Amino acid sequence: MALLTVDGAQLNYGLQILLDKVDFVVERGQRWCLIGRNGAGKSSFLKVLAGEVTLDGGSVKVDRGVRVARLAQDLPEADGRSVFDVVAEGLPGVGQLLARYYQLTEGTGQLAEGADSAASEAWVEELTRIQGKLEALDGWALQQKVDAILTRLELTGSAPMASLSGGWRRRVALAQALVVEPDILLMDEPTNHLDIAAIEWLEKELKAFTGALIFITHDRALLRSVATHIAELDRGHLRTWSGNYQSYLEYRERALAEEARHNELFDKKLAQEEVWIRQGIKARRTRNEGRVRALKDMREERRARREQQGNATFDLGKAGLSGKLVAELDNVSFRYGERTIIDAFSTRIIRGDRIGLVGPNGAGKSTLLKLVLGELSPDSGKVKLGTNLSVAYFDQLRDQLDLDKSAVDNVSEGRDSIEINGKSKHVISYLSDFLFSGERARTPVRALSGGERNRVLLAKLFSKSANILVLDEPTNDLDVETLELLEEVLGQFNGTVLLVSHDRAFLNNLVSSVFAFEGHGQVREYIGGYDDWLRQGGRWVEPGAAAGGAPSPEPAEARPAGSAPEPAAPAVKAKKLSYKLQREFDALPQKIEKLEAEIERLQLQMAEPDFYSLPAEQVDEHLKQVAEVQQQLDDCFERWAELEDMGA
Repeated sequence: MALLTVDGAQLNYGLQILLDKVDFVVERGQRWCLIGRNGAGKSSFLKVLAGEVTLDGGSVKVDRGVRVARLAQDLPEADGRSVFDVVAEGLPGVGQLLARYYQLTEGTGQLAEGADSAASEAWVEELTRIQGKLEALDGWALQQKVDAILTRLELTGSAPMASLSGGWRRRVALAQALVVEPDILLMDEPTNHLDIAAIEWLEKELKAFTGALIFITHDRALLRSVATHIAELDRGHLRTWSGNYQSYLEYRERALAEEARHNELFDKKLAQEEVWIRQGIKARRTRNEGRVRALKDMREERRARREQQGNATFDLGKAGLSGKLVAELDNVSFRYGERTIIDAFSTRIIRGDRIGLVGPNGAGKSTLLKLVLGELSPDSGKVKLGTNLSVAYFDQLRDQLDLDKSAVDNVSEGRDSIEINGKSKHVISYLSDFLFSGERARTPVRALSGGERNRVLLAKLFSKSANILVLDEPTNDLDVETLELLEEVLGQFNGTVLLVSHDRAFLNNLVSSVFAFEGHGQVREYIGGYDDWLRQGGRWVEPGAAAGGAPSPEPAEARPAGSAPEPAAPAVKAKKLSYKLQREFDALPQKIEKLEAEIERLQLQMAEPDFYSLPAEQVDEHLKQVAEVQQQLDDCFERWAELEDMGA
């Protein structure tokens, strides 16, 4: 049964056609990945599905009772709000009441000891008023939902947002989206700001989600693991595919080849008709008038055709070779205050090495880069730099771009032409290699999409001669085709590459060795890419990562060096429960484990490429079973939270 139906959707931004009579149907259990070139309109389409953007034509119909939630691309603010407050905001109407009740009873609004009678009366009066409103809106049941989702995602409700890392703020945002128990979850680049451990945690959560999922991502490992269906937005049209990403690529190649063949035949016939019209009308008048009208229609059809956007074709400006030795580190240590970032690390970087730096956010990857490049001095140990080093640096925050200037002004820096490996190119022609039309190249960077800004920064970076490339998260927001080309270009670069990335596929395809930050200042070198690091025993055991690979809610900088991370949501053992309730409480963890294992088994069956080719009755029965097990699991979490409160 369709949860959401898009019928003939039309959406234009100025002269750009984003949606051209698009049809789309979403059913429960489907996990759609929305792909397409930067600027194709993917984020706009997601906002259309969420009801945040009004169509110019067509309609979006959501089935009665279906709940839609959208995980925003930006992280929640790292401010003074508590985690409970932010998650409760996901409940329309009652969220603010729950947040205020939480503040009055457990948070910042709690009555202080020794408060005067006037303050006590005001506190009691407000608490009574909030309780009355919550009872009228069935707020207590909704509070249980908030508590259950906090428990499920291992979040501490009282923790301030300012104390959380980017990975944990992403987890809070996901909790805010899931608290309404959505039937359809929309996500735009959910892996942004996450380290690899958090991405792997998110991947597991998404595969366990029983509703319909529609997401945009540049992370090919996540795409291949999670998506059961592919939808590509291309020149205003939506091409859909039931199956995994690899099978879709094969299908698309055939579809584009057929489109090219059709266009070639059409253009050939149009050329013949143009020759005929120039020679004059020689046949009977009525017949010729029909042929003239047909020619006009063909001209109009050719004029309306939107050609497929070409691939980016960029090259690197190469400086002279550096010395064979790029840098040598001998027992290098570095600390920030009491915290050890790097402890007695030794390595030699040789010309041509392609090294990936792997570790959680805030582990010290940027610090190590600065030590290697001589921008920081170690607290102990020695750093020896090679000769003839020419460095080009890619900044993930894009601070090198002036947002008020155009792409042309940012890249040219006053020049009319760019010289790449002895060949001169006009700056507009150079930017066209990065898929910028003349109009787009003159648009202020502030008005460009995230992917387009990344391409501007790549254009600026590659216009300079260098023999060392330092790339800090270069893959963010790039479309898959540009990502693959970037891999190819970097693979052919004969200089040295130092890469910080959380894109597992990018690391596997590019780097020859990994510097892994494994906690307590320990940095170890491994041969190969990310998967090779795992095979050689690499593991996430750093301060800032809780057991199981998820980052700790307390920032690593706030803890003394060497201290163990505190659990995110410690279980509170019931002390005042009756014998019967205590036995029920003790049995719940095992029951929850069994239900989670059952859901994982059912989800693996759903992830099979041919699952949705089964008879409709069999698919519906399977989805019904998944929903029932998920409901049992949710009930267990709610009961666990209830018993925990009773015994607190």
